[in-house]
Amino acid sequence: MSDVGALLAPHGLRPLGDCADGDSTITLIGPDEPAFWPIFVTSPEYKDGQPDPMDRWSTRIITELAVTVGAEPIFPFGGPPYAPFFTWAKQTGRFWASPIGFLVHDTVGLFTSFRGALRWKKPALIGNRPQPCLTCAQPCVTACPVGAFSDGYDVAACKAHVISEAGTACRTGGCLARRACPVGQGIRLPAQSAFHMEAFL
Repeated sequence: MSDVGALLAPHGLRPLGDCADGDSTITLIGPDEPAFWPIFVTSPEYKDGQPDPMDRWSTRIITELAVTVGAEPIFPFGGPPYAPFFTWAKQTGRFWASPIGFLVHDTVGLFTSFRGALRWKKPALIGNRPQPCLTCAQPCVTACPVGAFSDGYDVAACKAHVISEAGTACRTGGCLARRACPVGQGIRLPAQSAFHMEAFL
């Protein structure tokens, strides 16, 4: 894990957890924030004006890394079918379903995101940390101004709010419910959150 971490760091990425997959290991990869965004925006994919710059950048970087370490690269986009990242994440011992249904990670909280994964032959380092939500006041539950998480996830209500004038804070700085999580609070730069919100809309 430390070796792949050293290879990922110059790209603003980090390993987020391992899970066993038959006789192989899946290593999940995500942004190492706040270092990630300033690195990504200097990439040719970000600058070329073509669609899906972050997915294309992730494909290039993680595929190159996979070749270096002798692994198979896997991505959460490009389907269907889609790789079971949510299931893998919960098997790492470092992710859980949060009170609002989104994945929460032991160090990055609700700003969990995946840029890809490696499937390779190495021992799986399964986490054993306590779920942070069990001892948390759970401010994420009440942070949404339109109660989009009151009964499951009301995507339509969320989008309607985000595109409105009242939703400026969510649109430009990121989801208020995600930002309310005390784990990893403040690690995601507003520009990166705005990028993801634009893609969401």
